[in-house]
Amino acid sequence: MIQNPRADELVEAVARWIDSVRPSLAPRDAFLARVAANVLSVVKRELLMGPEAEAAATARLAALLGHEGALIDLNAELCANLRDGKMDRDTPGLLAALKANIVDQIAIDQPNYAPEPSR
Repeated sequence: MIQNPRADELVEAVARWIDSVRPSLAPRDAFLARVAANVLSVVKRELLMGPEAEAAATARLAALLGHEGALIDLNAELCANLRDGKMDRDTPGLLAALKANIVDQIAIDQPNYAPEPSR
């Protein structure tokens, strides 16, 4: 297995290269290059932060639902419980778990959209 450079380092190198050539591109190509560089930034954050965010989300949903499972299955069960009315906004811990999961995902997808401080 290759240890260096790591995947996140490779992604960052490509994003930097795109940014370095972008000023010399035609306007439409420069825009598309910027989009590509932004996508690579999301990929880098997913590589670095995704596993921890997924583990935390899984733990939150497992605690909320009262059993362990894969994130995709726990999420599907939560959605079904919400649809069926078995859980709602008054369910203890639900809103806090959902907010924490969203904050973690936003930190990966678009870190410039910082959540408002809790009141």
